[in-house]
Amino acid sequence: MRYKVVVYAICKNEATLVDAWMRSMGEADKIVIMDTGSNDGTAEALRKNGAAVTVREVKPWRFDTARNLSLDLVPQDADICVCTDLDESFEKGWREKLEKAWQPDTQRARYIYNWSLKPDGSPDTQLVYFKIHARRGYAWRYPIHEYLEYVGEPPEKEIFIEDLVLNHYPDYSKPRSGYLPMLEAAVREEPENERFAYYLGREYMFMGLWTQCVDTLKRQLSLASSQWKEERCACMRWIARSYSGLGRREDARAWLYKAIAECSSMREPYIEMALLAYEEQDWQSVFYFARQALKIREKSQCFVNMGYAWDHTPDDMAALGCYYLGMTEQALKHAKNALALAPGDERLQNNVRWIKTAMEKKFMEKRL
Repeated sequence: MRYKVVVYAICKNEATLVDAWMRSMGEADKIVIMDTGSNDGTAEALRKNGAAVTVREVKPWRFDTARNLSLDLVPQDADICVCTDLDESFEKGWREKLEKAWQPDTQRARYIYNWSLKPDGSPDTQLVYFKIHARRGYAWRYPIHEYLEYVGEPPEKEIFIEDLVLNHYPDYSKPRSGYLPMLEAAVREEPENERFAYYLGREYMFMGLWTQCVDTLKRQLSLASSQWKEERCACMRWIARSYSGLGRREDARAWLYKAIAECSSMREPYIEMALLAYEEQDWQSVFYFARQALKIREKSQCFVNMGYAWDHTPDDMAALGCYYLGMTEQALKHAKNALALAPGDERLQNNVRWIKTAMEKKFMEKRL
C-alpha cells in the first residue's frame, strides 16, 4: 500500500549537513523544516534541495516547543510523519520497508537507531527509536531530551521494523555546555521527575563532575517514580563510574553488583565489572563476568545498548581471563571470536598468535 510520507525536522546552522540529509530523506513525499535562526545559509540550501522551510526563532528555547511547531508544518493529509535531525540518515530503501510494515491502524513505528558508529561503520551505541508516527494523536514533551508522547485514544498500536535503520553522525566538536543549565532548570521545575534527574546525573558524569553525579543519581533512585529497571541499572552504573573517577574502587564495585541485581538481563554491568577486574588483574573475575555477559544473546529493545557490550570486548575479556588462568584452549576460542568481530585489530591478532604459541609450548613440554 502507498502512504503519504512526510519528513519533518528542526535545524540551526547546519548547512554542511544539508546535501547528505536531503539525499537520505528524499524517499519521502515531502520534507518540511523549521529553521530556528540559521545565519550560515542552511535555510537557503534546504530550499535549493527541494525542502519546504519555515524560519522561526523559539524564545525561550525549548526542544519540545520547537518540535511541536515543526510538526504543525506537516500537512494534515499525511499518513506517516518521520521526525529526524540533519545529522541523521536512514539506510537506503527505508521508505519501502516502512510502507511494507505499516498498516492502516498503525500509530507508531519503532526501529533501530545507531547513535554512534565505529570507524568501520558497524554499530557502536545502539537503541530502538520511536520518532515515526501517525499524523494525529502525538505531541512532543519536555524542554530537553524531549519525548514524543501519545495523546490519542488508547491503546496505542506500535510496530517494530527490525530492518529499518537510522544512523546518527554526531558532531563531537559541538559543545554540550548548553545542556547542563537546561537540565538543572528542568530538575528545579520538576524535582520529582525521574527522567530529568537521570539525564542531569548522566550529564554530570559526562563532564567529570563525579560527586554531583553520585548525589543526583542516588536521589533519582529514591524517587517513587523511579521504576524502570533498565534506567535504574544505568544510574547504578554511572554511580559506579563516578566512584571510579573519585578513586573509590570498592564503592564502584558495590554499585556494579547492585546494577547486575537490578537488571540481570543486560550485558553492560557485567562487562563494566569485567573491565574493573581487568584493571586490578583479577583474572578469575574477568573471566566470570565476561562469560556471564556472553550468555545474554539479545539486545534490549527499550534502552541504550552500549557498543562495548556487543562488540569484541566480551570475548576479548573472556580470552584474557582464560589465558591468565591457564585455560589456553578456551582462551583461543574466545580470542578467535573477538578477532572475528574486529578482524583489523592488531592487538587481537597478536593475542591469537600468543595463545597459539603458548599452546604449542605446553604441548611440547608434555611430550618432553
